[in-house]
Formats: sequence, structure tokens, C-alpha cells
Amino acid sequence: MTVSSNVSDTLLGVAQHDAGALEGLFQARLDNLDASGLDPKSYSLANIAALIASEAAPASYAFQVGMALDAGVTPEEILGLLVALNPTVGNVRIVSAAAEIAFALGIDLGAES
Repeated sequence: MTVSSNVSDTLLGVAQHDAGALEGLFQARLDNLDASGLDPKSYSLANIAALIASEAAPASYAFQVGMALDAGVTPEEILGLLVALNPTVGNVRIVSAAAEIAFALGIDLGAES
């Protein structure tokens, strides 16, 4: 299968956090937020919930948690989301997601309590 240079360049740019490549992703997010009719906090929490339910890749959490914090979501609200989702998605997904969310929030999981 041949991949066009445009696709290759875009994927490489996104993977390397190139501002130009990411601009299109951010615009798509804003367009989708507007179309959803949700407020930014609810939209962000829905996106994190979707990551948890779909067992998303770890890198996805950093992006979505960052966007959620920018939208005014608090770490306490993200924890509340984990609690609310537990009966539906189960402990395994919540534990896995908690580690990724903690990392995205800058919490050192190796630190002693």
C-alpha cells in the first residue's frame, strides 16, 4: 500500500507535536464542540469518558486531559468521572485509565505516600 506524502507528513507532524499539523486537529475539535451543543466542560468530560470506554492509547489521555483542564475541568471532576464510570466499564478499565490520567496531570505514580 502506498501512502501519499501529504498523509505521511501530517501523521509525522502530529506525532512530533508540530504546531501546524496540530492546528487542523484543534479546529476540528472546536467545530465538533460547537456542533455538539455541549458546554466545553461537559464536552471534555464526554471525550475522556469515551477514551476510558474504548481503552484508548495512553497518548490520547494527555491530549484530552490537557484540553479538559483548559476548559475548566478540575482534577476532582475527572476523578468523579472515573467513579461514575466504574459500574459501567469496570475496574480494569478504570485502573488503567487512572494511571494514564494521573500521568497526564503530572502525578508521580512512583512517589511514596
